Amino acid sequence: MSVTRISIIDDSPVDRLLIIGLLKAAEGSYDIFSYENPRTALDALLANPPGLVITDMIMPDMDGFEVVSEMRKLLPQVPVILMTAYGNELIAVRALEAGAASYVPKMRQAELLADAVQRVLARSQVEQQRQDFAKNLNELQCKFTLDNDPSLIAPLVNWLQNFIGQICISDHNERVRAMVALEEAILQAMYHGNLEFTEDELDEMRRDPKSGQFSSLVQHRRGAPEICNRRVKVAVSITNEGARFTIRCEGAGLQKPVLEDYADGGCFENGLGRSPMLLRGLMDEAFYTDDGNEITLVKYAR
Repeated sequence: MSVTRISIIDDSPVDRLLIIGLLKAAEGSYDIFSYENPRTALDALLANPPGLVITDMIMPDMDGFEVVSEMRKLLPQVPVILMTAYGNELIAVRALEAGAASYVPKMRQAELLADAVQRVLARSQVEQQRQDFAKNLNELQCKFTLDNDPSLIAPLVNWLQNFIGQICISDHNERVRAMVALEEAILQAMYHGNLEFTEDELDEMRRDPKSGQFSSLVQHRRGAPEICNRRVKVAVSITNEGARFTIRCEGAGLQKPVLEDYADGGCFENGLGRSPMLLRGLMDEAFYTDDGNEITLVKYAR
């Protein structure tokens, strides 16, 4: 098993130890380095680039927004996950727009961090393998209909990532960000839209991912009479002008009110604002249909 180097930047020794503990307890093989001072960390990362950086938002010498910006300039191929304390979500939006691959609120890091790390690393590793794939492709138009099976999502996103870079987005980090957003949107359409899981139910299952509880409950929900015929539909258009993804569920709907009203900051208390904010921060455009069951994500050519 290959070992991925992960660098943590956080001025709090307690928080650094907590993040290290969460990563060591998660599935995956990581070589973990931690830094208290962001400027010292950037010098070390330049000398030995990691596979992923996890940075705190509020630090005395350089904040997370500046870390993300510097990483984009110095090491654009290295994705960054931003950790935020409650109350800093609007600043996190700026960091996502500046180039962070994902963000995790510190109040929910026990439930979300390991999953965010695994997903961002998966997208980044696929990107590393993309270089020689589909060299002569100029345009891609396709549609997919997915059963409510989470195992279908990664192969679909992996396949599309091979094309988006060749056709319209040359920047490594922007490709990773676009694919993280697409995967998040499909997951939301499947889990929240079709299977009608609440955020509390998902968090409870994320706390113990090795128990198998999540897989069992997904299988149970998939077979329910009122759910078994629902599908997630994904329409894709990738041209030299950019990529457009339209994701539609057939159940209770997505999180449209949260996305539209996220600027007031109050929607983050229960965690429901994270997914819509990721979509808006990672993509150039993200908008819903009036019924709330369909979202379109747009990433322009770079």
